[in-house]
Amino acid sequence: MKVTYASAGLELAAVGDVLIIAGNETSLAPFKTTVMTMIVDDITAFHAHFVTHGVEIIAPIQEVPTGRNMRVRHPDGLVVEYVEHDPQHAIYA
Repeated sequence: MKVTYASAGLELAAVGDVLIIAGNETSLAPFKTTVMTMIVDDITAFHAHFVTHGVEIIAPIQEVPTGRNMRVRHPDGLVVEYVEHDPQHAIYA
């Protein structure tokens, strides 16, 4: 999969289960603290669970070229991006 995320100034490529993110230092800065990306089936359900349990939402659910995502900081400080893929948005190469 190869995707241009123009509004964030990034190029994304997935090779198997590995996501490669390319961009300049400014574009990459918000993502450097993210330790992992988790693919989920229902991002709205994860959001509701996190809010109920006091997990800090550092980037709310938003539309991205591959579907929707959000970034959270878990109580132990771990920053994770959660992504719900929508095949209609993804560009496969």
